[in-house]
Amino acid sequence: MNAAKQGHALETLHVQWIAKLFGSKDEEALPLYNAIVARARAPHWYEAGQVPDTVDGRFDMVATILALVLLRLENDPAAAGPSAKLAERFVDDMDGQLRQIGIGDIVVGKHIGKMMSMLGGRLGAYRDGLAAGSIDTALLRNLYRGDSPGAAALAHARESLLAFRESLAAAPTDALIAGALP
Repeated sequence: MNAAKQGHALETLHVQWIAKLFGSKDEEALPLYNAIVARARAPHWYEAGQVPDTVDGRFDMVATILALVLLRLENDPAAAGPSAKLAERFVDDMDGQLRQIGIGDIVVGKHIGKMMSMLGGRLGAYRDGLAAGSIDTALLRNLYRGDSPGAAALAHARESLLAFRESLAAAPTDALIAGALP
């Protein structure tokens, strides 16, 4: 083996050892995050729910599903670490998505900050709406960005999300963290 290959192999072993020692921030959150994204990509959101099938619409749907999962996990003190890792995974994914669509290094951080602010706003809006007994205002503002999709589409999104929330509440935290969304 030449010196370059030996050096690369040794570097790979060091990285793997460090990842095992300290844990990879994505390792724990990856199955749950992947399940959230898959749920957000379900066609019914974009068809019956009339969520715009655009980059912004897909972001809004991922952020909505993520917000409901994070709200569920905040009810379990044991899920604080996995919740933080899930948020980190969201940031990593959004960073990669921005770079993929051509956003340069100089402004990626600003966009990520805005996205995290938007996620925080959604968490508050959905938390408040659920406490008040209606998420319609939160959906219109955050999922539809102020454009009413019509009564039937709004009802579809609302009922589907409330059913999802109920199934989340009944699911064991360990199963959720492992990526088994109900």
